[in-house]
Amino acid sequence: MKRIFKTGVALALSLSLLSSQLIWAGVNTAEAAGKKVKNVIMMIPDGMSVDGTTLARWYNGGQPLAMDEMACGLVRTYSSDAAIADSAPAGSAFATGYKSHTGYVATLPEVANMPGLRPITEEDKNRPVATILEAAKLAGKATGVISTSETMHATPADFTAHSTSRKAYDDLSEQQVYNNVDVVLGAGWKFMDGNNRKDKTDLISVIKNKGYDYVTTPAALQASKSNKIWGLFAPEALAYEMDRDPAKEPSLAEMTGKAINVLSQDKDGFFLMVEGSKVDWAAHANDPVGVISDILAFDKAVKVALDFAKKDKNTVVIAVTDHGNGGLTIGDAGTTKTYDEEPLATFINPLKKAKLTGEGIESKLNADRSNIKEVMATYFGITDLTEAEIAAIKAAKPGSMNYAVGPIISKRAHIGWTTGGHTGEDVVLYVYAPNGVDRLTGVVENTDIAKYMEEVLGLSLTDATKKLFVDANAAFKAKGASVELKDSGNNNMVLVVKKGATTLELPINTNIARMGDKKVELSGVIVYNGGRTFVPQDAVSLIN
Repeated sequence: MKRIFKTGVALALSLSLLSSQLIWAGVNTAEAAGKKVKNVIMMIPDGMSVDGTTLARWYNGGQPLAMDEMACGLVRTYSSDAAIADSAPAGSAFATGYKSHTGYVATLPEVANMPGLRPITEEDKNRPVATILEAAKLAGKATGVISTSETMHATPADFTAHSTSRKAYDDLSEQQVYNNVDVVLGAGWKFMDGNNRKDKTDLISVIKNKGYDYVTTPAALQASKSNKIWGLFAPEALAYEMDRDPAKEPSLAEMTGKAINVLSQDKDGFFLMVEGSKVDWAAHANDPVGVISDILAFDKAVKVALDFAKKDKNTVVIAVTDHGNGGLTIGDAGTTKTYDEEPLATFINPLKKAKLTGEGIESKLNADRSNIKEVMATYFGITDLTEAEIAAIKAAKPGSMNYAVGPIISKRAHIGWTTGGHTGEDVVLYVYAPNGVDRLTGVVENTDIAKYMEEVLGLSLTDATKKLFVDANAAFKAKGASVELKDSGNNNMVLVVKKGATTLELPINTNIARMGDKKVELSGVIVYNGGRTFVPQDAVSLIN
């Protein structure tokens, strides 16, 4: 096994922060030394399993996937205190180099008790830590985030925000807006609308006022000439690729291509994270059509990134899922005695009949769902529904039709599932690196992904955390100032720092500092974790 990441990464903010590292983490400096690159494209097919990849390849006629040539290892996906990871800590491991707890977004956990992990000290519990995107931004690189989910969903948030709860959409989305990411593409404008937010802040207006070209259609995205683009193409998540209306929503490949085109204009290079979010959602629903649909869509995005990297010769591309999901198998209990005699058509033909995913057919059903047989025959080629299956479709709640339809299709295609949740297996690592740049290979930890990106980009996550997340109470009181957290109305929290005649106001979740009529833009966002507030070092420097 060869792990490439510099030993310096293991150095902590303080001695206590070493506690969040693996006991066996680290390699020697000679092994870590290597050629740097300007750009990294990190691609995450959330919840993609090996059997899902195999199934998608067979569905596509057995043709190699774009990511196949990049396969080079396995990644261990467990979190700080569980063998099976939630998406938030799994993505945080990629983004920060630290394992964390369910629901935690780029924030250290309270407990780290998996084998090989050091316990977390009291000082480090719930402490935000810098992401590779934030470190790249501090180094002057352009940055971007793309997802087919809402942009404040767990994985994209892991690279752009900090919280102890992935459900804190108001906080996460506000931090994203103020974290000065150059290109943000995906969905979720509903959560930016002040009418839907507890703080009543219209983040879409903030986005526009910050100089972004705010776009909501594929045509507007492609037409944009701006170097700052914020694109939201649906109120919540985007559609599965098979269900997508190309006039209303761009494909993941189209968003990836546009982002690369914009970000690559930066002479200092760029970091881009791309997530195929709904592979995971389809696997939760045991919907093989949705899984195939979005694995193939993700792979097209990989090809876009790979084609750029091969031409550019200064870009590393990484593709790896954050965890498995569903326990998908090609073959089920029904093939126990016949598995070695079943032709490929047994598994693929029923899937090929599908014209939409389980989610996609919901709009085709009547309000009273009296046309279930007709819809299932037209869009899935299924003409032998049982009474129990009809009842399941009829009983499905709005927004959960794939949970009813997925198992019906799986049964006919002999696709097995062990769970409706995540799974704990090691997952395939895919890396492309230019000549002279080492690839990360072997069996590695999910935290090694961050350390590898840090190494090839010549960044320091430790230094970034020191600059971005200083304990405000301790730092300001050390300067003789008083510190108070106040609610300025509508749950808009502000940290108020006073020393003599000087008053400094630091609105939580923003990168803004106010001193009287003077407004200063900080190097990062202000984060409140429910107990302590963390501010960038340049905020502390404003108090003499």
